[in-house]
Amino acid sequence: MDGSTAPRSAPAAIDASSAFMLLITIFAFFLPLVLYFPPVPPSSRDALLETHTQVGLGPSESGLRRRRPGRREEEESHLKDNNKIRSLWIYPLKSCKGIEVRQSKVLPTGLEFDRLYTFAQLKSPFPVGVQEEEAAGTTNPSNDENDDRGGGGGGGGGHTWQFITQRQFPRLATVRVDLFMPDIIKARGQPTKVTSAPFLLVSFPWRERGVRGVLGWVAAKVARGWRAQPEMEFVLPVAFPSSTSSCGGSSYKLEDVTIWRDTVTALNLEPELPRELGLYLGVSNRLGLFRVDPARLRKVARCAPTKAEAGYQPVAGFQDAYPLHLLNLTSVRDFEDKIDKDEALRELDPRRFRANIIVDGDDDTPPYDEETWKKVRFTPGSSSKREASTFHVSCRTVRCKLPNVDQDSGVRHAVEPDRALRKYREVDEGAKHKGCLGMQMTPLFSKTDSPEDLESWVEVGMSVEVLERGNHVYILQ
Repeated sequence: MDGSTAPRSAPAAIDASSAFMLLITIFAFFLPLVLYFPPVPPSSRDALLETHTQVGLGPSESGLRRRRPGRREEEESHLKDNNKIRSLWIYPLKSCKGIEVRQSKVLPTGLEFDRLYTFAQLKSPFPVGVQEEEAAGTTNPSNDENDDRGGGGGGGGGHTWQFITQRQFPRLATVRVDLFMPDIIKARGQPTKVTSAPFLLVSFPWRERGVRGVLGWVAAKVARGWRAQPEMEFVLPVAFPSSTSSCGGSSYKLEDVTIWRDTVTALNLEPELPRELGLYLGVSNRLGLFRVDPARLRKVARCAPTKAEAGYQPVAGFQDAYPLHLLNLTSVRDFEDKIDKDEALRELDPRRFRANIIVDGDDDTPPYDEETWKKVRFTPGSSSKREASTFHVSCRTVRCKLPNVDQDSGVRHAVEPDRALRKYREVDEGAKHKGCLGMQMTPLFSKTDSPEDLESWVEVGMSVEVLERGNHVYILQ
């Protein structure tokens, strides 16, 4: 040996299979952590679920769950056992997604939480877009310039707030509204005004541009599943705000808003609206959000019972004309057979008609039998603790083109079912050249001595008892 030291050999490089196994191990370790603790900021929904419970039925619990292509015969055999309430719906934000419930309190204004809010756009005899208002400094309702428009949603200068629906902006059908009620068990140890108050969570699809949009897309998938899409959301109070200040410090304002031919003063919560909502809906005018004022409800007349007949003055919030809308599935199925279907409309979804109470008849009940009802009672079963509730069936529901909108996609069909309604359902002497489907109703109460007496309940499964029958003639507004 010459005494020289042999050079040490370099560490062997990790081969491809070892590297692959290392990556699999790391992935398997971190995947559960990502699933259980998503690396995304908590949403308003997550915060509400800490102290509240979400109200509503899931798809598997829906009273309309059997309305699927190819299962119509099974649906009819299952449902047609007797006249019963099959489904109940509330629409806290007018023309947006509804919430299906198993039971509901009935108030003079209809089902509790129904049509508390409505969107409205500021209309003018000359074009006024959002950009012009921002340039003029008038987008904030607390600004002095707004006062010059007067109390009527703008009054002076010809500006008026006018409600909007899916008729003009079909994407409203995709705006989701969830109701959260306080949960005393969840909120134990943190009793505050926030945890003891109900809230509405409003969300709509929205993806930012560029990198932020990609990150939002990934965050939605991680937080809510592969099919989830990025959304924007905001929270609204259910109770009429006791303060005129918004959470951001801006002021709410009492303004006039027009519902069809009625003008009512309501509270404009415009500061709560994200600017992106107007862009998503396609509203180029200034967008407002009105909360009905319990002290300024609209009086209901025309076909409704008088104050002397009902024992109280019938009223409505942001419903179109009457407190409640009833739909009969037997009639919907009969009418569906008359529609010219295509790829865009393969079946007629009852949700397109946005009824509050959906009933179904037995084999002996003919379609459109509800059009002869003048007074009905919904009677609970023997296992229920509820009492019967009674309603005045006021008139037929005269249809506009809103049912043309698919309630899942927010896409408006070009002609149906409006064309079939006008062709086959022009049945009311008071509504010439218009189609009718469904009935408008007014609640009746056994006692009317005090405001506390003016309430009852309806629940799924209640039997339908027709107390009075007669002819209906619609009275135009």
